[in-house]
Amino acid sequence: MSGTGAHGWGFTDDRGVELGAPVRPARVVAYVRAGAALLDMGVTPVAVYGSGHDGAEPDPAKDGGLAAAGVPYLGPGRALDEERLRELRPELVVDVTYDGKSPYALDEELAGGVGVPLAALSVGNDLSLPAIIGRFGELGAALGARDAGPGGGGLAEAEEAVRAAAVAAGAGFGVLALSGGGAEQVYLARPGAWPELARLAGLGVRLIDPGPGPGANWLTTGWERALDLAPALVLYDSRAHATRPEGPERLPAGARLVPWNPEIPPSPAAYARFFRALAEALTAA
Repeated sequence: MSGTGAHGWGFTDDRGVELGAPVRPARVVAYVRAGAALLDMGVTPVAVYGSGHDGAEPDPAKDGGLAAAGVPYLGPGRALDEERLRELRPELVVDVTYDGKSPYALDEELAGGVGVPLAALSVGNDLSLPAIIGRFGELGAALGARDAGPGGGGLAEAEEAVRAAAVAAGAGFGVLALSGGGAEQVYLARPGAWPELARLAGLGVRLIDPGPGPGANWLTTGWERALDLAPALVLYDSRAHATRPEGPERLPAGARLVPWNPEIPPSPAAYARFFRALAEALTAA
């Protein structure tokens, strides 16, 4: 159920929770990732909040166009109190979920205390990237946004550019995705655990699997492991809390660097920007 009808507004989120309101919500407070996606679709949140990784100031890598649109940032969602949320007079809270059960960045009890419905949409690897983008498009449409289906926003063209660039780069051109954890530690992404990396692999990009070891989404290891894997291109976590991979002790000489936000807003436009940047780097190689 989604949209507005004779009996009011309704939407079923990815936990299977049926949300309802007398009229279509106009005042939306969202997790920054979800809020940036909605903004891309034409729905401007009244405010956004961060995750436990975020501080008092917004992370530029996760902001999208929110700051330019004048959308206030509230700090980490877990630090929000009921009074501050109530002041915003929200009609809907939008978060993401990785497990299909719980919102990621805000305590559900907080929204319940204010008496506002909370929609949580899946961004985990239980859904494909087109399905994730499609679900955000459905929510955007239910909130009055223009059409934002999985192929819109230039995404289809960007995917074709990646496909062509991957062919030109050749099968031996390995791409490693990682998140720097400091001087001694790095988290190497397991491609199948990340919907956008799985999508890139499907487009012909040779994503390097870091191999066996602890961690479902990341292999936690030392930088020497990244060197051993000899990537030609590195997708590095560009969020503020991650360490940038620079220097010969961390990466092979000549490896290209492309910023990757593991929390890209789930909108066609945002993924199109990322895919175009990768296609350009592959072509330059």
